[in-house]
Amino acid sequence: MLFLRRTLPLIVALVFGLIGIAIYYIPHSGAQRVEQELSLWLRIVSAFAFFLGLLSLLSFHWQRIRQRQAGWGYSLIAHLSFGLTFLFTLYNDGKGPFAPQAETGAYQWIYQNVQVPCGATMFSILAFFIASAAYRTFRARTSEATILLVAAVVVMLGRVPIGAYLSDYLPAAAQWLMDVPNLAAKRGILLGVSLGAIATALRIIFGIERSYLGAEES
Repeated sequence: MLFLRRTLPLIVALVFGLIGIAIYYIPHSGAQRVEQELSLWLRIVSAFAFFLGLLSLLSFHWQRIRQRQAGWGYSLIAHLSFGLTFLFTLYNDGKGPFAPQAETGAYQWIYQNVQVPCGATMFSILAFFIASAAYRTFRARTSEATILLVAAVVVMLGRVPIGAYLSDYLPAAAQWLMDVPNLAAKRGILLGVSLGAIATALRIIFGIERSYLGAEES
């Protein structure tokens, strides 16, 4: 049991991790075939992971409903919405679950008239939180906050027609800020994230990071 629970997952992570790295440095048609085969297996594993994630989500909301925790009504709505959408997906206007989705019908109606408006509403509400955070951030209490405030004002004015009306230099200054300082910071963040991802991957491949085995194995 210890081998199946601990040693075998470490061996699988090590072998497939090294294979996944090696195929990018082997200029051979066989390596390309291995990459294609691994991509198919990745889709299968992703499908199982999606199914497990769905079960975990439904189980989480079911526990909230059973225990009548705060906000359990939202969990009930989540369950009912999932069940209703699932039934309409299976029915598929009488064509069955494996037929292409109909352009019209209950499934598309739910998506167009429920999912899309809910998504638009959520992002509209998010705009108010962004504005509130920007107000708190742009208060010029320090020199760094002052620079951030000036840069933000220049970019905002340079991206709207009133900026070009006020001065011909504002659009050019806004574009320079986006192309030089902003792009440099963005690349630095991406490099840091990439190095962190590489370090995490190597820790998993060589068995240093074992949190995926369970809390007792980490």
